[in-house]
Amino acid sequence: MAGAAVFASALTKHFGDLIAVDGVHFEVARGETFGLLGPNGAGKTSIMHIISCISPPTSGELRVLGMDPVADEVRIRGRLGICPQSDRLDHDLTVRENLVTYARYFGISRVDARQRATELLEFAQLSERMNDRVETLSGGMKRRLTIARTMVNDPEMIILDEPTTGLDPQARHLLWERLFRLKQRGITLLLSTHYMDEAEQLCDRLIILDRGTIVAEGAPRALIAQHTSPVVVELRFGTEAANTYSGKLEGIGDHLDALPDRLLIYGSDEDGIITEVHRRGLTPSSVLTRRSTLEDVFLRLTGRTLVE
Repeated sequence: MAGAAVFASALTKHFGDLIAVDGVHFEVARGETFGLLGPNGAGKTSIMHIISCISPPTSGELRVLGMDPVADEVRIRGRLGICPQSDRLDHDLTVRENLVTYARYFGISRVDARQRATELLEFAQLSERMNDRVETLSGGMKRRLTIARTMVNDPEMIILDEPTTGLDPQARHLLWERLFRLKQRGITLLLSTHYMDEAEQLCDRLIILDRGTIVAEGAPRALIAQHTSPVVVELRFGTEAANTYSGKLEGIGDHLDALPDRLLIYGSDEDGIITEVHRRGLTPSSVLTRRSTLEDVFLRLTGRTLVE
């Protein structure tokens, strides 16, 4: 607890009769990248708001950088960097002015703020756009500028709420590389994301939340090994509803998921699975084999039903 960046025990958050966070316990080690995953309404944002000192917990114990968020709110905020889901940049200012002005809110001298802005623009690969107005930037540039702005106070921990939502693949991968550089500096990263590949790429450990509780915790590859089989065989049967074939495929592999457009067979022997499918007289229109992913774990634990 003493050395953790975040320590939460029996943490709850209620909004009237709604229980958003229901007695969760987790720790985030200093210097690690820790993920919060879950469907909409699972409690991710509520937990991040509590850690960020935006919203107090209803009950439970919480320490952020060794301090109490209720009693030490100002001290904690001065050591955090917050990257919200939506960019809250000032479009009336230039790229450089956004950083300098934000640094002044932390009591940083104008000289130091300008120096820090120069360094952060280089880090974000935005030096050539420093005198441009924010409204002229692409979505990926705005996200890099937002992350640069979260660093003006030299934070010990950065909290990122869905940092790459809406970005194209090239922008996402560039942002991943920037976040990896922050990790190399020893900065603790706490992030939420709906992209399972992003969580696999970035997170040392993560929790999966559902209806305010933690349903799984661990390293991405360990969770995949624990909750699903190594490979997935996806079968399609043309325009026919794939789930009509599920009864004929029972007992193949370790687990069968019947979806309207395809059947997923989980197992460890992809060749053996395909051979058995054909032995039973079935001829799929297409067969795709792949390794199991964190998305398979996520859907198994939280379900495939859309949560509004």
